[in-house]
Amino acid sequence: MHTIDLVYVGRGPHEELVAYIADQQGFYADEGVHVSLRDGCTWDAQQLRRCAVIGLGRTVLSRLNDGIPWVALHVNTASPLFWFLARPGLTSLADLAGQRLAVTPPHTGPGVFTRIVLRQAGLDVDRDVRTVVRWPGDYAMDLRRLRAGEIDAAMVGDTMAPEALATEYGWNVLAYVGDHFRIPTVGVAVDPTYIDPDSPAVQAVVRAHRRALQVIQKDPDTTLRYLGNFLGRHTGDEIRAHYEKFIAPYFSPDGHTDLAAAQAGLTAVAAELGVSATFTAAEFYTTATADSH
Repeated sequence: MHTIDLVYVGRGPHEELVAYIADQQGFYADEGVHVSLRDGCTWDAQQLRRCAVIGLGRTVLSRLNDGIPWVALHVNTASPLFWFLARPGLTSLADLAGQRLAVTPPHTGPGVFTRIVLRQAGLDVDRDVRTVVRWPGDYAMDLRRLRAGEIDAAMVGDTMAPEALATEYGWNVLAYVGDHFRIPTVGVAVDPTYIDPDSPAVQAVVRAHRRALQVIQKDPDTTLRYLGNFLGRHTGDEIRAHYEKFIAPYFSPDGHTDLAAAQAGLTAVAAELGVSATFTAAEFYTTATADSH
């Protein structure tokens, strides 16, 4: 049996669900690979290079900024699962002008997405918004600060179901990032300097993840059972609503992605970072390559 280290660099079902399903359903074992799932949330790019990585936002930023030749062989979704959650009285992204917004640092994937989406709404994060910078995590402190009135809004991930929380606390969901900006955010990426994309272990992981994507699309009950392990603070109805609105419609059935949309996203990210993209989306998101194995 082949072995490989697979690293997640964020938390929540957006990042972890596909690998979790592949593991719990025995797909890795079926495909002849032993996967060690590792927490790389605080790892730097150099530490990540010797592993297969789930986070495609992190790896595309690393290739743009550091020239590390990452390639993505599998894409789970091209819809970033992040939301702008705000106190009562704020009803649109434009309303964030002058408000206290909790965001991740500008060099992180969610931080870049925040800036791109707010720029589309006519806001410069550095000039028009009072940012409260914090590291990506489970966003629980953001909820606490919103309840306490210490911040006015937060850009949060899917360690919770934002729409259910908005209903519970009387908050507003100003925007779902996936409605405003598309780029592959999670899947399987490797640095060919250290890991051969054609290696049996990598290809086995890709096949297992494709099977997991099929579970998400064709077996809602199984998916909901696993999703509940990530969203334990929510009711079954809330978890199902989250799955039906944000998971099933946006996760790929086959691990492929729309390269035209990916190219537009890559161009926007490079512009936000102030760097030139020396590679195309087709050179980075090589999901079709896996079809030949």
